[in-house]
Formats: sequence, structure tokens, C-alpha cells
Amino acid sequence: MLNSYLSDTIKTTPAYINKLRKLGIKTVKDFLFYFPRGYQDLSGLTTVAEIRTDEVNTLKGNIHSIVNIRTRTGKTLTKAIFGDETGRIEVVWFNQKYLKNMIRAGDSVLLSGKAKFAFGKMALMSPTYEPLKLDQLHTGRIVPVYHESEIITSKWIRSKIHPLIENSEKITDTLSSELKEKYQLIDLKDAIKIIHFPKNQPDLEAARKRLGFEEIFELQITALKNKWEWRRAAEKKGLTIRIEKDCLKEILDILPFKLTDAQQQSVVDILNDLKKPYPMMRLLEGDVGSGKTIVAALAAFNVIKNGYQVAIMAPTEVLAKQHFKSLMTLFAKFNIRVDFLAGSLTASEKKRIIMGLKTHTIDLIVGTHAIIQDKVDFANLALAIVDEQHRFGVKQRDILAGYGTPHLLSMTATPIPRTLAMTVYGDQDLTIIDELPPGRKEIITRIVPEIKRIDAYRWVENNILKGNQAYIICPLVEDSDAIEAKSATQEYERLRLVFPNLNLGLLHGRMKQSGKDDIMSKFVKNELHILISTTVIEVGIDVPNANIIMIEGAERFGLAQLHQLRGRVGRGKEQSYCFLFQSTAESRTDKSSSDQFSKNLTVTASGQISLAAVAAPASSPQKTNQQITDRLKAMVNHTSGFKLAEIDLELRGPGEVYGVRQSGIPDLKMASLSDIELIKLAREAAEFSLSSSIKPF
Repeated sequence: MLNSYLSDTIKTTPAYINKLRKLGIKTVKDFLFYFPRGYQDLSGLTTVAEIRTDEVNTLKGNIHSIVNIRTRTGKTLTKAIFGDETGRIEVVWFNQKYLKNMIRAGDSVLLSGKAKFAFGKMALMSPTYEPLKLDQLHTGRIVPVYHESEIITSKWIRSKIHPLIENSEKITDTLSSELKEKYQLIDLKDAIKIIHFPKNQPDLEAARKRLGFEEIFELQITALKNKWEWRRAAEKKGLTIRIEKDCLKEILDILPFKLTDAQQQSVVDILNDLKKPYPMMRLLEGDVGSGKTIVAALAAFNVIKNGYQVAIMAPTEVLAKQHFKSLMTLFAKFNIRVDFLAGSLTASEKKRIIMGLKTHTIDLIVGTHAIIQDKVDFANLALAIVDEQHRFGVKQRDILAGYGTPHLLSMTATPIPRTLAMTVYGDQDLTIIDELPPGRKEIITRIVPEIKRIDAYRWVENNILKGNQAYIICPLVEDSDAIEAKSATQEYERLRLVFPNLNLGLLHGRMKQSGKDDIMSKFVKNELHILISTTVIEVGIDVPNANIIMIEGAERFGLAQLHQLRGRVGRGKEQSYCFLFQSTAESRTDKSSSDQFSKNLTVTASGQISLAAVAAPASSPQKTNQQITDRLKAMVNHTSGFKLAEIDLELRGPGEVYGVRQSGIPDLKMASLSDIELIKLAREAAEFSLSSSIKPF
């Protein structure tokens, strides 16, 4: 019965069955596991005498009369008189004339809705109604609210799922009695019943805990099994790497800076992993500018000095080339053969490099996804490093890791809250660089309203005339009628008129690689004063002379991406600035903030702007605008990428923040990835559950 098709089980039309199928609901089990997205507590009863206009009122009483009234505009009003022991009130429904045949005078009912005071009297407007009975579904209780789809409403789902709820008795519990007792979890069948029709808040919290725990537990079990399988597959190969202390000391001595404590600990973690008889799977996470690249370079150097090969893969050719150039410079004195591989190379160049990897005439290959093409092979690859690993699919990383099961080091400058990393990357050990190099100045971030755009341009121009450079970031390559956001190509043409005395460059992902390289080369050499770009410069671009970044349509980016973009500046000795502009439509909705800004902002004769006045906008009248304002204010108030990631995760959820499909972040129904305690318990339970069957390492 549990796996019976809904079309054979519930009474409804083919149209409803088809809509359910589109929601992924085909069987009774699917339906039972279609959990509510939220709840409305309508359990507290109000009397007529206590009705308020600022909240939902739930009343129990009787219908004294009900009629349909035709208005002058041709619409139908259904009016009823409802009463209880404290008084009577008029009830009004709009365009629901069928109600007169469903609700009759003398019926005992529950009504839930908001009241409105008009024309000298109070009325209950379009309330939810339900006949009074022993087991209420739609009001007079904690009412589940579901994700809806056209004709599929929450009320319809409640009415159809209620007679099926007893089928939860047939669901096999996936957790052992030992785990349920240890972590104080209720049975799965009880959790399913309660999650759909909770009687009180404590029961609902117990059901949420059980179902959320199970989701995280299953993810952790899978991750730990993958980790074990990875280690077991390579255990016999014995790919252990000695720590070459003398060589490492030699390269550390030539560095123009001293490693931070966090960098030193990261190097120690990685080198200790490399000594083990099974391959490393470690995620190196660090904020923008924290120095992950040198940590990875030292690990690569140690592996190469052991006689093995190393591959470093980056998501874009711009970033890969930057890594290639910096590593060429760093390893120049140590007779390490470094080469570059990307799709833009000629066929003969690719052939030469592929042969060099097979014959080990290349020690270190740096490149893009071209490294994992079918024709590429290695003589003895021992370490694979994947930069900005969340931008690669899991399959791509697995292909790279499949070259002899090398040690695998993943890196990301996109701060991921520890709880999220524990869940999504549970098969990897985690190292976090939570310390920035000393002497880095905090980037001043401000939100600039549209009314002060010209003042901001003049300030940027004045700054550039002092020898600095600037980025201007646009969310689109070309103009779109569907999205009101500034495009890079159109903005480039417009800004050439705004800055007629400056040299401007345009960079976006649709350009040929040769064109990108030419533009970046000119910008690095300060032959271009302003670079108008899309988010192609989000990661890896390092131009210390650029100390201003202006981001157009800032509300269209998540906090993690805004922080990445902001990290393109702040790399030199000069004070750096990040100016956030909202799209025109969003900016117009918040005129009050612009007025406030204009009263405080001043521009001196020399073109200096009073930065203290460039403040976050005031509260926006609409909820969506308020969320935008909260995100942008967070950028102004916080410089820590990890703090911003936590805020972004809370505001938008993991799917929207990181992209569920690309990053592998699960689409959880019950668990919250902000619930640190639940994730820790589920991880502990998974380790406990597997401890008896999996050989510890």
C-alpha cells in the first residue's frame, strides 16, 4: 500500500494527479514525504468580543444567516452573520458564491482570518472556514502550509493526505533503536504523522528534529563511506610523501614575507596528510587574501621534491595563467619544470605538453579543465590541487582524482560556514585559514544611492589622477529587456563619455582568450585606468594598484559573491574602497535613503567625497527591498567573509547562495544547515554507526 500509486488511492481528477506528478509525487510514500514548508498556528481561539485587526483571529461559533449579494460591478459578495457567546460579527467572502451551498444557517464552524473596520462596523474578511468536528484540518489547530502549484493548494493537500496518514505505520524505520535512544529521537512513523498534523509545538519540534537528523545523518553516512572507499582503493599503493624539511626551509627563506600562524598550521595539516598510507582528501578554505596559494605551492613543492608530479586546476584561464606565472617565479631557482595547459593552446602545444606529462619531463602542470581531457595522462601524479573547487562539478573532480588516486587538495576562497562544509564536503577533512596577513587595510564599503552617482564618479576620477586604478563590475554582458541591470558592453560605451580623459577597458566571458589576455595585461601595466567587467574577475585577479571597485546591480549578487568581488582590491598599500550601486528600479523604491544621503554628502572643490556620508539606505517599505537592504548593510558592516557567508545562508538558504546543482549542496526538506548542534550530532552518529563495520584510519 505504501508504494501504491496515488491515482489508485485517492479520489481526485487526472488533472490533479498530473500536477502531483510534476511535483515528484507519484506514490503514497511520496505524498507522505511531501513535508510542509511551514505552519500557521491557528490553535488559539478568540471570541467575537476580543477580535483584533492586526492579527489572524480564530473563532468558534455558529452561522446565523448567509446570503449572496450581487454588486453593481457584477461581482458576488457572500455575507454571513457569525456569533458566539460574546457577540456577533459580519463575515464577507468575495466571489465565492458556492459557499452559500456549503455553509448553512445553524452550522457550527471555525473561522480564521483578519478583521477590518469599515463603514462604522467590524467585519471578518474572507476567512478560512471549516465545520466544527473532532479532528480539525484547516483551522483551530497548528495548520501545515505546503508548497503549492496552480490548482494544488495547501487545503487540498491537507484534505487528501489526512486519510492516508495511517500508512506511515508501514514505513520502515531507518535508524536503529540504539541511535534513537542515544540521541532521543522519536520513531519515524510518529514523526511523519506529527509533521503533517502536529497537536502542539513540542511534538512538532520533536518531529522536525527526527526528520532533520535523518537527512543530515544520511548525508554523513554517504560522505564517510566515500571517504573510506577512497582510502581503501589506494591503500595498497602506498603513495606516501616524505616531508623534505631542508628543501622547505630553503624556499621559505626566499619568500618576501613570513607565513601567518594559520598558514603554517595549514601547511602542517597537509604535509601530515601526505605522509599517510592513503590519499589525502582535504578542503583548504580561506577568506580573500588569506594566502591559500602559497600554502598549496609549498605542498606542491614538497611533493615534487619527492620525485612526483603535481597538477593544479583552476576554473578560468585568467586565474590559471595567474597561478602559472606566480609559480614559475617562485620555483625558478629550484629547477622545477612548470607548464601550462588550456583549451586556447594550439594543437601542437597541447601535444607537446601531453607528451611531457606522460614522460615526466613536466613536474607541475597548471591549467583549466583541459587537464582532465581524455588524452591527458601522467607518469606519476601524486597531488591534484583544485582551486575554487565549488565551480567544478563533482564528476570533473573525480576524473582529476582518478589519475592514479593522487592526494587531493581542494581550495576555495568562497567562505563556507563550518556547518555547511561539514555537511556538503563531509568526505573531506577541513582546514580553515582564518587569519589575514598583517598590515592589510580594511576595505571601506559604502552603498551609494543613484542621486549621488555623479559625485562618486568624480571622486573615482580624482583618485585615478593620483595614480590608482578602478574596477566597475556589471552583472550582464549585454543589455536585457527582461532584467533591469547595467550590462558591461553598454556601460563601457557610456562610461567612455563620463571619463573622456581616462583609458577604459572592457572584459567579459564571451571575449576570445587572446582579447582577455590583452586587456588584463594592459590593466596590470596601468595602461588602462578603469576596467569595466562582468564577474569574470571575481576570483584570482591580483592588481595591487587597483584600489576602487564599483559594483552595479549589487542587489543581484549574493553576499559571498559580493565579498569575492570586493577582494579584488585591498591588495596594495593604498586605502581601498568598494562602492555598491543598486539597479535603477531598486534605487527608485528607496527615495528616502537618497534624500538622507544628499543632505549629508559633500564634495570638495578638489573632488573629494565625504565617505562618512555614503551610508546604507534606510529601511525599505517592501519586504523584498528590506531583504536587499539587509544584505547590502551586511557588506558595509562586516569584512569577514565567514561572517557574511553565515548571514547569506540565513537570509537566502544554501541552494540560492551556492547553487545546489553545481556545488552539490543538498536540497533539504527538514534540516537547517544553520543548526550546528544537529549537524554535529548527526556526524557523531554516522561515525558511531560505521565504526563497527569500517576499518579506522
